Amino acid sequence: MSAAPPNPQGSQPSRRIFVKGAGGALLAGAALPALTACGGGSGKTSGGKTTITFASAKFFAKKSMKQIVDAYNASQSKVHVNYRELPTPSQSTEVHQQLVQSLSRRDASLDVFTQDIVWISEFAGAGWAAPMDGYVDSAERAKYFPGAIDACTYDDKLVALPWYLDSGMLYYRKDLLDDAGIDVPTTWDELRTAAKKLMDGNKVASGFNWQAKQAEVLVCDLVEFVGSNGGSILGPDGKKVTIADPKTVEAVQFMADTFGRYHITPKDVLSWDEEPSRMPFTGGQAAFLRNWSYVWGIAQDKSTSKVAGKVGTAKLPAFPGGRSTACLGGYQFGLNAASKNKSAAMDFLTWMSSPKTQLEFATGLGLAPSRPAVFDDPKLAKANPFMVTLKDIFTGGTPRPKTPKYPKVSLALQTTVSAALTSGDVAKNLSSAKSQIEQILGS
Repeated sequence: MSAAPPNPQGSQPSRRIFVKGAGGALLAGAALPALTACGGGSGKTSGGKTTITFASAKFFAKKSMKQIVDAYNASQSKVHVNYRELPTPSQSTEVHQQLVQSLSRRDASLDVFTQDIVWISEFAGAGWAAPMDGYVDSAERAKYFPGAIDACTYDDKLVALPWYLDSGMLYYRKDLLDDAGIDVPTTWDELRTAAKKLMDGNKVASGFNWQAKQAEVLVCDLVEFVGSNGGSILGPDGKKVTIADPKTVEAVQFMADTFGRYHITPKDVLSWDEEPSRMPFTGGQAAFLRNWSYVWGIAQDKSTSKVAGKVGTAKLPAFPGGRSTACLGGYQFGLNAASKNKSAAMDFLTWMSSPKTQLEFATGLGLAPSRPAVFDDPKLAKANPFMVTLKDIFTGGTPRPKTPKYPKVSLALQTTVSAALTSGDVAKNLSSAKSQIEQILGS
């Protein structure tokens, strides 16, 4: 599932940072071909190299994924990678179904793959993704954002290798805040006060835009509000359901209060996903916006934005005693448990996730690194100054609930949280959410 239009909320990016992919739709029930190796299967080539197959969603900008794979093949003499191109992340349903068909058949011709961050627990829980603990030690894991490692961990095992990230962030009208002498808010109460002041001064029609449509994006926003109050949806074990705990109820009540009590958000928020919430902001009608990194490019484009040059970004606010929380998205690397060439596959993945290659992805494909150190490279600052600012935001990156049954849990959350926001009866609906999710998890 994406985190930026046209399928923004599900898998977090695409169109990620500044990459635009082809759109598309999948007919319900349509049969999809299983993945097949491109240019041969796995094994030994006549030249003595170990051949592996890499299946990836399609990314392109200044460079293509194939060009980067070709660079790996040319960099060493032991492994040759056959590249299998999947649809773009905006067609995440197709990508997911093709991977499931191959992984569930224990298809050993597929060695490594890219996966949406919300599929990691599903694939690991089914036994389709191989643990990487023996290949990636604790010192190496410490070189990634903690949230990325957390998202790539299931049942205390590293079952994916971080690749690139996206996350929710706060956009704000820098010019309006400066003119009014308002600091960038770091708490939700400060945001509420600032939004109300700008609305009362007729500077904007809307104080704070976010997304409450009954869709995956609502779960993303929920993670951020709840996490910033020290609450959670599931416990650390992925089994205890904490959605009805007091801190979570308090956070969801604030979500409802933005339009029901404080009137800093239009009630239309109940039907908004990313784009309907974004357009009033770039149209100059809103003071604050919660959205993904793709908005930056649109906001700075004078042909699409009335606020070009007037926008700033920051970490999302937090409640007193809490910390800024940014729901993580992005694609990560997986290792097929059925692969017969795991060492060769991990050599390739280690190269793909290395600082040098992450810098190539950042400057050539616009994909934000999962290693903090890469953000400090002067080459990135020169090629993409905005991306450098994401380092501080990613530090608070938090995955969505980690469970092999995430799709069902997500649907339960969408239904019950939407009902909570619509009716205003937060405690009752979150109690219902707890019961439904406990039934899904069998707890």
